[in-house]
Amino acid sequence: MSTVDLVHIAAQLESEDSKDRMLALAKLRNVPSAEAAPLVRKVLNDTNLQIRSMAVFALGIKPDADTLDTLVKLVETDPDYGIRADAAGALGYLEDPRAFETLVRAFYEDTDWLVRFSAAVSLGNLKDPRAHDVLIEALKSPEVVIQQAAIAALGEIGDLTALKDILNFAQAEDWLVRQRLAEALGNLPSAKSESALRFLEKDGHFQVAEAARISLQRLRDSL
Repeated sequence: MSTVDLVHIAAQLESEDSKDRMLALAKLRNVPSAEAAPLVRKVLNDTNLQIRSMAVFALGIKPDADTLDTLVKLVETDPDYGIRADAAGALGYLEDPRAFETLVRAFYEDTDWLVRFSAAVSLGNLKDPRAHDVLIEALKSPEVVIQQAAIAALGEIGDLTALKDILNFAQAEDWLVRQRLAEALGNLPSAKSESALRFLEKDGHFQVAEAARISLQRLRDSL
């Protein structure tokens, strides 16, 4: 993107019209991180909550040297639960193991389920085996979406030691839980995984059965 275009985007980010600022943020998706991050930071503290949320997301995918510290601070101190959740999610995009402790604290200490959900998802993105204990705890959550996130994350990590725990969800009432299980099992090669996938392949919900079929094929292809 030319210098002229970047100057125009920078000017739009200073506009009093929130639509201009949103459009400018959207244009940054095709701008290299080194050039985009300083512009994203212009609206990290925007008065419009939707723009702040977009900026946090953008910083996660257009990071600079200070992005990790910025996102950690937002997760730990921002008064808005939505921004804390966005920041926790953005930490996952970084795939930086230094985010691990912050995400674990967010899961255990934040009172809002959305933040805890984002933390669980991001722990999967980090693919750090140290997340085992916190994700097993997440399976016990009364929030079904957090159970889904934990199952998916354990699959992303490839945590075979969690197999017994997630197989308890093979007959979960929520079909999305069963689908996440079917997807996760495709990353957990074992005889028990194959047996469970053959069971899920007969699930009454098409998307669960299809996910099980794909995972079975993935396991076979990996042999």
